[in-house]
Amino acid sequence: MGTSVLSLRIDHELLERLREHAARRGMSVQDYVVRTLIRDDFDERFQSAVEETEKFYGLT
Repeated sequence: MGTSVLSLRIDHELLERLREHAARRGMSVQDYVVRTLIRDDFDERFQSAVEETEKFYGLT
């Protein structure tokens, strides 16, 4: 899997909050944002899988 670049423009207050969150975890802002996006993507895929399972087996 390769990598790509994503450039974002965000306001100063948001960047400062991201820096604080990342620092608490000993991470860079970039790593913090990437992990947050990965976690959100997993949550969405997991929810979709649950919904498909419920459709297949019916609600329990």
